[in-house]
Amino acid sequence: MSVTSIPARPATLGEAILPRLSPAARAALLVTAGAALTALAAQVSFKVPGIEVPFTGQTAAVLLTGAALGGRLGPASMLLYIALGAVGLPVYSGGAHGIGQLIGHTGGYLVGFVVATAIVGRLAERGWDRTAGRAALLMVLGNLVIYAIGVPVLAIVRELPLAVAIQHGAVAFFAWDAAKILLAAGLLPLAWLAVGRRPR
Repeated sequence: MSVTSIPARPATLGEAILPRLSPAARAALLVTAGAALTALAAQVSFKVPGIEVPFTGQTAAVLLTGAALGGRLGPASMLLYIALGAVGLPVYSGGAHGIGQLIGHTGGYLVGFVVATAIVGRLAERGWDRTAGRAALLMVLGNLVIYAIGVPVLAIVRELPLAVAIQHGAVAFFAWDAAKILLAAGLLPLAWLAVGRRPR
């Protein structure tokens, strides 16, 4: 009597979208795609007078990358993104690049991207990205992690009082980030739904 093996349930959206690739090929493709998506989103950038940090589409791409790639490949993708900018490719917000960005007032946010994708990715592997409500909580948590690392660095580098740094580096972005959170929280369950309906 033969026993039909049941395919393992994909832990991440990336695995579900690319089930036929070898693990190594899938990892390389997903890590590169996450870095490229973040680089593209970073070019959606504008500044508001009096606010030190630019408004960008980055955090939406960062958190979607973490959710789609998981707690291991998500951070790897952000490390690749940061490395590309550090060596001179214009992938940071508004085409910025160079090692100076890592030690400047936005450097904490770049580090926050790595930590946020690790946390968001791990929770997504546990199913937090399958429904809109939990995906929204996931995105909020990821944003808070980025703020928690980015704001203190902004305060230190710019020699700002912490209250001023919180206003300029977090509070000023609440409405913009809320819009991106709603977009990401809607996209993730829809992507899972589309993958579930795809012929196998």
